[in-house]
Amino acid sequence: MWHDPFVLPDLAYTRRGPEGAVPVVLLHGIGHRRQAWEPVIDRLAERYDVIAPDLSGFGQSPAFAGEVVYSMDNACDHLLTQFEQWGISKPHVVGNSLGGAIALELGSRGLASSVTALSPAGFFGPLNRLQALIPLLLMRLLAFVTPKVVLRRLAETPLGRRIIGLPLYAHPERHDAEATYGDSLALKHATAFERTAAAAITYRFDHQVPAPVTVAWGTKDRLLPYAQAGTARARLPHARHEPLPGAGHVPMADDPELVVRLIEQTIAEGQRPALAR
Repeated sequence: MWHDPFVLPDLAYTRRGPEGAVPVVLLHGIGHRRQAWEPVIDRLAERYDVIAPDLSGFGQSPAFAGEVVYSMDNACDHLLTQFEQWGISKPHVVGNSLGGAIALELGSRGLASSVTALSPAGFFGPLNRLQALIPLLLMRLLAFVTPKVVLRRLAETPLGRRIIGLPLYAHPERHDAEATYGDSLALKHATAFERTAAAAITYRFDHQVPAPVTVAWGTKDRLLPYAQAGTARARLPHARHEPLPGAGHVPMADDPELVVRLIEQTIAEGQRPALAR
């Protein structure tokens, strides 16, 4: 828990959808930004009040002050204050990777009406942990040291887009130059990247969630391989577990139709009375 005088900054966010509709919060992964949800946000906003923030120290959101630890407790407490500012309570939460872990943590604290976790962090063993962190650190280093003009030129070619996006997407060549360049800049300027990665070294999700949960995993995930879905199934036996065939680590871009369908099904489950579940 943080203490005054360390007041945490508000998050930058995108909000779309009908006023007064059921609230849905979308949480991105480490080194990414809220634009990761662009392939699905408009579809969801047809029915829901959708809020996609940049997590602290990513995208356009400032990082925590240096004295504030990047922990799940602080992340959840901070998001709770943001929920209050956004005028929502117990939203349906959807998260990818780090965002998936935060979504599950919010659910375990009774702060979410439902949770859809897409390739969530927290279910890796020692070898899997290195398999994820080493590529992420290399991606961060390359983005950090590469001049912006070079990143721009890479993003303008199909081969460059494939090189930049291969760890995250099954089909990085489908992204346009602006989206790829924007992702590269987000990783380059992610002021909380190292502090978040350090916290992830020992992180493990091992709680129960008193709300409907769907855990969905891309079968072509190169950062958190699909085998980790088995660990998630063992630790969350009451959750719904779904493969995302042919999708990578960020499946919203690889199969937006399937992701939207799973999110809507989970929200519908969360809207049912508890005795009817």
